[in-house]
Amino acid sequence: MILDANERTFPPFSLTRLLTTCFGRGEGEKVCILIDLPKPADIEDFKFLEDETLSIQNYGHEVFYKGFKEGALEAMNWTGGDIYAYKETGGSNLDMEDDCYDPAGNHLSLDKDIYTKYDIILTVSTFSATAPLTAKCKEFGFRGATLHGLNQIILDTGLAVDYEVVSAEAEKLRLGLTQADRFEIDFEVERKVYTLTLHTNGQEAQKSHGLCPPGKPDVANLPAGEVYFVPESADGVFPFKYDESTIGLLHVKEGKIFKSQFVYGDYAEIEDHNRRLKEDPMIGALGELGFGTQVLPFSGRDIQDEKILGTIHVATGRDDHLGGNITPDLFKEHANASHDDVLYAPHKTPEIRLQQARMIRGEQTEILIEHYKPSKYMVDLLEG
Repeated sequence: MILDANERTFPPFSLTRLLTTCFGRGEGEKVCILIDLPKPADIEDFKFLEDETLSIQNYGHEVFYKGFKEGALEAMNWTGGDIYAYKETGGSNLDMEDDCYDPAGNHLSLDKDIYTKYDIILTVSTFSATAPLTAKCKEFGFRGATLHGLNQIILDTGLAVDYEVVSAEAEKLRLGLTQADRFEIDFEVERKVYTLTLHTNGQEAQKSHGLCPPGKPDVANLPAGEVYFVPESADGVFPFKYDESTIGLLHVKEGKIFKSQFVYGDYAEIEDHNRRLKEDPMIGALGELGFGTQVLPFSGRDIQDEKILGTIHVATGRDDHLGGNITPDLFKEHANASHDDVLYAPHKTPEIRLQQARMIRGEQTEILIEHYKPSKYMVDLLEG
């Protein structure tokens, strides 16, 4: 199989192909687009299009809203195609305020005017809304997809692929990793090696695969393509890149980060993290371990880059949308109840060497990743 994204060719992006594959052939479902804005009332008369910093929301308008108006709705046998704006949350997977607006300037309610009246909701946003929308879809019965961080590379590659194939390949890897007892990840920083162990205790692996067929309320994360677990506990040490100049070591015990240790950079970043951990220990809870399954180019946006084969991500915070028990009410402050992916990939964390990731399942130990490359075990699973 092709393992180098530079050697892979992608078909032109097609809105109807993507959505028909992900949601199935339409039967009159009503669809809408949600975007997040610093000032949601700026959707009136599409004022937000004048702000060049809102490129993600511009894609929501140009690709999805205009795409629906220019024939995609009829081609898919969908109805609606409306667009609304809500206030950006300021953090990944934080709950959304109920207020929203339409292009006519009407002040509406997400609960009363959107979730109850649309069958499919597509959210193109700066901050991920996967967790809150997953909770809302179970309450109101809609289906949807979250496409935060959208850019041209993602459109040309991660959203241009065949999601039937993505789903099948993710399932091969899921079966090869499921019911693992634990995973061990070795990181090298400044010529020292640190190991994080995440205990999964035989749980079934889950997959993000992009398919959201009729019959069950669900929210897909697009681009998709990962196998993931909700760790039952974790211990050890792993490095964390705060910004381009600061690295710390996160110490973990009983599933939670309890302190950050300075390696280099801005010591104030480490002090601030330790202060926050002391004030609200739940922000250090490890809520996910994920492995990418697709061969894609790096986009500079985690929504795609964490889906790339050879990368690994650990998430802190809420995990209720993944089937876990870390819910927003457990945090001392609403602003802390986020779900934040910590991605390890060669372009994003070149200072951190992912020496090896291993799966232990009974007497079986398998190397999964070495130096950001999938192991023979992983490649053989995909080719099987």
